[in-house]
Amino acid sequence: SALARTGLISAVVIAIHNFPEGMVTFLTALEEPALGLPIAIAIAIHNIPEGISVSVPIYYATGNRAKAFWISFSSGLAEPLGALFGYLLLRPYLTPSLFGVLNAMIAGIMVYISLDELLPAAEKYGKHHLAIIGVIAGMLIMALTLVIL
Repeated sequence: SALARTGLISAVVIAIHNFPEGMVTFLTALEEPALGLPIAIAIAIHNIPEGISVSVPIYYATGNRAKAFWISFSSGLAEPLGALFGYLLLRPYLTPSLFGVLNAMIAGIMVYISLDELLPAAEKYGKHHLAIIGVIAGMLIMALTLVIL
């Protein structure tokens, strides 16, 4: 179904997003240890809606909670794998410019999938105004965590 497709595409895209995010997060913490805890908290907070964006469509498409959980969990595993990859292979070559490029790519991937897949699916299977309120609330939460942390 289209809903299962949305969940699976979200899982793949979030895994693609989580891999470089894990690299950048871990390498930033190595370079600037004082940033390690605030970054970990910010990542943990924003991983909650990422997991929901994968598990909810899968659950509603299949009715299987375990399947929804494991697909969501699997997409999240890309983050520690990215951290390990970044540490083992990229650390010697990492520059502030490469940090910026990686962060821009991560942000671009998530903005694209949010606007191209998640928002249309939320409008199709839910209510238009609730979907828009969710987008605005998500932006507000991300902005607040950036200011607070």
